[in-house]
Amino acid sequence: MIVFPMANRVGRIRDVAAKMLDKPTDRAAAFYRDQVTDALLRSLARAGISAAKQDEQLGAFWSAVEVEMVRLSYRGSRPGGSAA
Repeated sequence: MIVFPMANRVGRIRDVAAKMLDKPTDRAAAFYRDQVTDALLRSLARAGISAAKQDEQLGAFWSAVEVEMVRLSYRGSRPGGSAA
């Protein structure tokens, strides 16, 4: 059981997405992604989460990060700027 699923950690997701977009190269972004993945896996392992659940949570987290990156990328590209 996971009390607070990784995909629901909106602040962390937004922070990681913004940092991913700020990376100057694909290599830097991949390195950062590996660092975040390692930290998340260590956290889940310390919590006693099974390997299968860890994979599930990690996949959900990175899917949410990708959605946020798309949102941030297109936020200012709509006609009229970023007003919603």
